[in-house]
Amino acid sequence: MTTFTVKAPAISCGHCVHTIQSEVGELAGVKTVQALQDTKLVTISFEAPATREQIEKLLAEIGYPAEPAAA
Repeated sequence: MTTFTVKAPAISCGHCVHTIQSEVGELAGVKTVQALQDTKLVTISFEAPATREQIEKLLAEIGYPAEPAAA
């Protein structure tokens, strides 16, 4: 399983968090999605057939383009 975290600056409310968790969580292979309103961070755990590229593309399509999370 692979886990990664990205920043989604467009997160502004609980509805945003729910949308990200619902939409990304429906992708085949995605195991967990945690979006946090206060930090605007999204942590996703997945395995095949999902890919990081596919997940980041979906985030952009639903209005939450991903940026690298600060280390």
